[in-house]
Amino acid sequence: MILKQTSLSNPIEEKIAWAQHCYQEFGDDLLKEKRLVDLLADLKAAVDASRREMALTGIVEICRRCDQEEGGSCCGAGLENRYDGWLLLINLLLGVKLPKTRQQTNSCFLLGKNGCLLMARHVICINYLCKKITDIIDPHTIMDLREKESEEANTLFVLHENIKTVLRK
Repeated sequence: MILKQTSLSNPIEEKIAWAQHCYQEFGDDLLKEKRLVDLLADLKAAVDASRREMALTGIVEICRRCDQEEGGSCCGAGLENRYDGWLLLINLLLGVKLPKTRQQTNSCFLLGKNGCLLMARHVICINYLCKKITDIIDPHTIMDLREKESEEANTLFVLHENIKTVLRK
C-alpha cells in the first residue's frame, strides 16, 4: 500500500479530500484495530471532559458573547492552516462530518454557527485562552481545566502516532 502524503501547506480543501480518501480506503481497517478503537473512545471521553469543564467555568459563554455580541473571535480565518490531514482523518474516524465550504467569511474554515465543527482539535485550539478569560476566571479553575485539556492533547498525540504506525505498515 502506498499512502500519498499531504502537506501542511496545502489548502484545507485538499487536506480534507486527503483525509476523506484515507477514510474511504482504510477507515474500516483502522476501526478493526482494538488499540485505535480504545484510543478513539479515550479521546472522545477526554474531549467531553474538557468541554464540559469549559462550560462549567463560564468560558463557553464568554467566548459566545465575544464572538456574537462583541465581534471578536479567536477562530479567525487561516487558523485551519494549522490542521493536517491526519488530524482531519481522526475526526472522520470519530464520526465528524467535515465541512465543504467556509461558513463564516472571516472565521476558521472549521468553525460552524455553534462553534468548532471538529471533535479532535489542534493543540492551540484546545488550550488557547485570551487575556479576557484569564483575567476573569480564577487561576485554580483554569488549572483544573488545564489538567483536562492535557489529557485530551496527550490522548490525541498517542492516537495520531498509532494511526500513522498502522497505515505505514
